[in-house]
Amino acid sequence: MNRAIGCLAGVLALALWPGAAVAQSGAWETTMAAGMSAHQGGHYAEAEEKFSAALKEAEAFGPEDPRLAASLNNLASLYAARGQAARAEPLSRQALAIREKALGAEHADVAASLENLGSIYAAQGQYARAEPLLRRALGIREKTLGPEHPEVAQSLNALVELHRARGQAGAAEPLASRALAIAEKGRGPEHPDVATSLNNLAGVRLAQGKYVEAESLYSRALEIREKALGREHPHVGTSLNNIGVLYATRGRSAEAEPVYRQALAIAEKALGPEHPQVATSLNNLALFHVTQGRHAEAEPLSTRALAIDEKALGTEHPSVATDLNNMGLLYASQGDFERAAPVYGRALAIREKVLGPEHPDVASTLTNLAVLRHEQGRHREAVFLYRRAWEIREKALGPDHPQVAASLENYAVLLRAMDHPRMAAPLEARAEAIRAKLPQVQAAK
Repeated sequence: MNRAIGCLAGVLALALWPGAAVAQSGAWETTMAAGMSAHQGGHYAEAEEKFSAALKEAEAFGPEDPRLAASLNNLASLYAARGQAARAEPLSRQALAIREKALGAEHADVAASLENLGSIYAAQGQYARAEPLLRRALGIREKTLGPEHPEVAQSLNALVELHRARGQAGAAEPLASRALAIAEKGRGPEHPDVATSLNNLAGVRLAQGKYVEAESLYSRALEIREKALGREHPHVGTSLNNIGVLYATRGRSAEAEPVYRQALAIAEKALGPEHPQVATSLNNLALFHVTQGRHAEAEPLSTRALAIDEKALGTEHPSVATDLNNMGLLYASQGDFERAAPVYGRALAIREKVLGPEHPDVASTLTNLAVLRHEQGRHREAVFLYRRAWEIREKALGPDHPQVAASLENYAVLLRAMDHPRMAAPLEARAEAIRAKLPQVQAAK
């Protein structure tokens, strides 16, 4: 399973002060501005140095000063961008508490802190905790800023990524379309915020199996980012990774590999060798090698990706489950079923616990485990696993999604192996009908 990256941009803030207060906090403002500039340019080590210095300066202003909240908020956003959600969370919570007390529950800065904390929870796979915070942030912004303000688009994008992570593409689609319309109107067609909305809408289209639309959106996002941010910015790496996922999904392997390698190089240089985005690129490149039968090249990449994600995100994060799922594919493709089965089992347990039993990612692991049982001749177990995967996909993705067709095809192959051709035939016919509606789509697995 390839992993696309959505954009949950943290909200940076610089509190400005009138009159004499400006003179008193001038050094703090200068340091904060330098940190924001470095962060937005993708220079995260420099940004951390500046934001940490600004936080020390702000502590002198008092424990309830909004400047302290702004410093905490920005350092938390920086940690989140670097994949350090555990360090970000307490700072974000403290910033929110200060702002709610000092500014009131419906202030725009409170919305920024709510969104940042919600996005941190989402990055940790704590979706149930994230959603009410993100919805509250959206409500505040719509009320205080108006329904077409660019910051409303930012809140919408955060909810889009939450829904997409939970396998709820149908709920994400109208939010993503609205976010893009707001960003284009408020920022202009070549602003990086437009690229964020394009990227997230493309991710929804990818999840829906609408690959031609997804490619057009991803390509436009990449073009904007390269022009506005430079070719070595982390967001450019994100776009390249996602285009690679799209190519791989459509069976365009020769195009996917160089894009994955470019995304990996950018992520390692800009974010450091232990960032989760590096793990994503490693994981996707490893899976590419598996599909090409290049197992010796795949295994060290897969092992390194798992180690990075377990260290940065914890042992029960959805990204760890993706790493495990793909490691199971590596072992199974070599016929090493004894190593593959427990790895799949751990991936399935994480996904069922964190994402819920009806998430499409659960269906993916069930399918892989079913293939394994089929190969082992344990057909009764495989029947149960294939049927459950099919039911999840049909419910979550809709009856005409290419992954539903894949489930039907896989189940039909098993039924024929069990000498039940009459049961297999209608499944094959339905899968063929789905494929006929989507001629551009390569077979999903």
